[in-house]
Amino acid sequence: MKQQFQTNDSASVWKGLKAVTNYKPRAPHSVNDLRLANSLNEYYCRFERQWNSPDPPQTSPHQLLISSSSSSCTFIPVSPTQLHTLATPHPPPLTPLTIKEEEVNRLFKRLNTRKATSPDSVSPSLLKHCANQLSPVFTDIFNTSLDTCHVPACFKTSAIVPVPKKANITGLNDYRPVTLTSVVMKSFERLMLSYLKDITDPLLDPLQFAYRANRSVDNAVNMTLHFILQHLDSPGSYARILFVDFSSAFNMIVPALLRDKLFQLNVPDSMCSWMTTPPSSASL
Repeated sequence: MKQQFQTNDSASVWKGLKAVTNYKPRAPHSVNDLRLANSLNEYYCRFERQWNSPDPPQTSPHQLLISSSSSSCTFIPVSPTQLHTLATPHPPPLTPLTIKEEEVNRLFKRLNTRKATSPDSVSPSLLKHCANQLSPVFTDIFNTSLDTCHVPACFKTSAIVPVPKKANITGLNDYRPVTLTSVVMKSFERLMLSYLKDITDPLLDPLQFAYRANRSVDNAVNMTLHFILQHLDSPGSYARILFVDFSSAFNMIVPALLRDKLFQLNVPDSMCSWMTTPPSSASL
């Protein structure tokens, strides 16, 4: 156990603790209720309706938020040309994105073989042990997908597993939808994420802490606390704090608005179209 802690092998540590304590997890209680399955299916499919709704008008911003003081802010009209100059410190890449075979090979060899097999029946173990043979094939598929701005349907098909959030279920919102997606598609997305970060990182808000390397919630809390205490040092000052939690925020993203936002961040139009391709299907 001591050696496992020193090597940061958390999986072996938990396995050893279970053996020492003779821990036996309870078998999951499955509910064979057709009505529950249909209700959950309707509940989760409410997010899919946005793909069929008409696209909202393009949101090219004609206003720039300028802070005039510590206590107030004003909107100053800015022309699209001026906005592009202010928000674009460097031109977008002129060369199209091309996935390299060695990148795919390296990514496949790092896959965790203990992960579940995706709905397309392609397992991480298969991709890892046959990386040398499969990486050229998938490299061609990935590059063709980027060139045509089309994602194969089998890559977008997913299975949703409802996992109870608590012991006593009182409503459909008490189930957490865990999505099992294609291992191939997740590998493809990791390659795209690396390329996307190179483009957008210089333009992101310096106070954004989520989904950024070497940043955490603790950093956000400490920074917020610092700003508040610094402000309260002034005589007669006070602070009001508003915490906002968006329900199902990622599921409610409007693809047309996302594409417009990515385009403003210098992401190539072809890549924007590829990223906002609607999902194919999901089974419960």
